[in-house]
Amino acid sequence: MNLHLQSSTGKLSEHIKITGSKSESNRALLLQALYPSLKIDNVSNSDDSEVMQKGLKIINGEVDIHHAGTAMRFLTAFFATQEGREVVLTGSKRMKERPIRILVDALRQLGAEIEYTENEGYPPLKISGKRISKNKVSMAANVSSQYISALLLVAPTLDSGLHLSLEGKITSVPYMKMTLALLDHIGAETIFEGNEITVKPFHTELSRAEFVVESDWSSASYFYSVAALSEVGTKIKLSSYKENSLQGDSVLAEVYKDFGVITQYEGENIILEKTEEIDLNKVIEIDLSDAPDIAQTISVTAFGLGIACSLSGLHTLKIKETDRLEALKTELGKLGASIEVTDKELYLKSSSSMNKDVAIDTYNDHRMAMAFAPLALRTSIIINDAGVVSKSYPDFWTDMKKLAFKIKEIEG
Repeated sequence: MNLHLQSSTGKLSEHIKITGSKSESNRALLLQALYPSLKIDNVSNSDDSEVMQKGLKIINGEVDIHHAGTAMRFLTAFFATQEGREVVLTGSKRMKERPIRILVDALRQLGAEIEYTENEGYPPLKISGKRISKNKVSMAANVSSQYISALLLVAPTLDSGLHLSLEGKITSVPYMKMTLALLDHIGAETIFEGNEITVKPFHTELSRAEFVVESDWSSASYFYSVAALSEVGTKIKLSSYKENSLQGDSVLAEVYKDFGVITQYEGENIILEKTEEIDLNKVIEIDLSDAPDIAQTISVTAFGLGIACSLSGLHTLKIKETDRLEALKTELGKLGASIEVTDKELYLKSSSSMNKDVAIDTYNDHRMAMAFAPLALRTSIIINDAGVVSKSYPDFWTDMKKLAFKIKEIEG
């Protein structure tokens, strides 16, 4: 499905209800599989969370997680620690190109039985679940937080818990803290000091058996971009969000002040308001080590406004659904942007014009489709393979129409 997008006119004003966070949902679903009395409300309706739920129910045989990177990491740790279960964990062609060795090596340190069935260091994985009695493991601190969270989520069920040593500078700390907060919520005891994390064994009934998933801040990012690219006075209400969010992407509220957008908290809602035009000579400089998933949205917003930006801390984007840095360079380049990327940074020069009716390729990456969509406020644009948004936000195009975007399906 390819979509042609054009802008609405005037000030936008709408209330959008966004589904539960994929990050929180997938963590909570794994904990529910380990502690069945846990009740979860507002679970994400994303493809990734549906795949996660289906995968957790499989006892033996093949588990195909398609493009779901979170599910690949979390289920690797889950099945490795489930005595008597034997599965082959596989996924899409791109998933078979995404490295998993760091997590597999860590699990093997603990005594897990995992084999590569095709290419060394990459899925598919043959996993023979077993009881784990060792509890000490170390890994590099600058790896994807999903590797670390995968270990932490299963840690309370291990015979002796887990003592994890992280070597070097830790990145994506908010996602690790989200995982630890969920463990604390169910009653598990965790300690995070310096580069050492300890999770004590927890084999008792849950002390708190309900968890309400907050709406997804990554999904909110696209509406921050819409607000920034709109007229002064634009207001968009989103629900349901918490001011003391566990999600790293909640930094959006601070980041988008630089784009003239302020965030007001009203009960479980946030209101995004475009309060001022920004100086076109401004350069947006941000270290996104703790929130790399919003890099695409921020760089597209900056391009749409015609201002320069310098983003760092992006090393994990190379191994996502696509190489997101190269994808950004290619697609923004089509629109007329002057952009350079390294293996961990992005530099966008200011510009005063952009090409129209450009077809943006999405590379099987939901965030490419959604990050570029708000540009329709500044130029007509085509999003190829627009259905890819179902990976994290199936209702995205419906919600964009509520904001009066003109969206028409066209021939590929």
